[in-house]
Amino acid sequence: MNTTSKGFSGSKWTGRSGGRGKAAPATIVPSSGNGEAEASPPTIRIILADSEAIFRVGMSKIFALQEDLSVVAQTETLAQTLSAVATTPSDVILFEAGLSPNPADAISEVGRRAVPGAKLIMVTQRAGEQETVDYLRRGVRGILARAVSPELLVRCVRKVAAGETWLDKQGVNWVIEAYRTQALQGTAPQRQLRLSEKEMMIISGVTQGMKNKDIAREVKTTEQVVKNYLRKIYDKLNVADRLELALYSMHHRLLDGYVFPSSEKAEGADENKLPTSEQATGPQEVSPNTNGGTATAAAAGQHAKQKHA
Repeated sequence: MNTTSKGFSGSKWTGRSGGRGKAAPATIVPSSGNGEAEASPPTIRIILADSEAIFRVGMSKIFALQEDLSVVAQTETLAQTLSAVATTPSDVILFEAGLSPNPADAISEVGRRAVPGAKLIMVTQRAGEQETVDYLRRGVRGILARAVSPELLVRCVRKVAAGETWLDKQGVNWVIEAYRTQALQGTAPQRQLRLSEKEMMIISGVTQGMKNKDIAREVKTTEQVVKNYLRKIYDKLNVADRLELALYSMHHRLLDGYVFPSSEKAEGADENKLPTSEQATGPQEVSPNTNGGTATAAAAGQHAKQKHA
């Protein structure tokens, strides 16, 4: 509890005297220096998703001591978590890796369902190099050890809520090394990939900065079908998102000589529109040309602002 003396400056006292000479507890309202009270810092809303009640209780008590931190929901299963993040406005989601046998897929689903603006912190016993990189690629903004101290827990939540990424030194080194390796692979000879005409059309749209709905309109299909194709393309090219796909296309000159068909050509060349299942495949195979021009860097940069498909 904060204490003050008679000589306290920079704040104003408020409160009423109690009966029979007893003074009621005083409240300190910080002053801005011009006689007006300063606004209190915005509250950071937290969802605690942890399978063990003792950890939820412990973290709740730690956050209760902070004026700017508030627990708005607690869950103990993945199903409860998916429901809570979709319906409860929050700023930070503390997600225990043990809530799912496949934490990477679980956090992707949590990220898709969470209300806009919510940031995800993974709490785990231990995260190796591959897990750390994978978690970050899937949208995690912080990784905490389960044995974290109360001080670091509070600090991590505040930093992540403010838009920063929280990793220990080892985690930072792993991430830097992963992106360095990816950059080197971008200049190495690659095996010849087989991409369908429809996949090439969608990749071309992505590298031009088109959104899924715009690509769908050009190829006369639905936005969901484009998303299904993108998942297959990500798996085939071993990339994680639109930005990596655009960078891959530049590094490997994937679209050399390829021109995105006009609406008339796309409509007439394919009488059977794109399939609606995730098993979408094209009857024609196209081998990406590795000689010649590249996609523009400006187009790739636009994808950093877009959400994952």
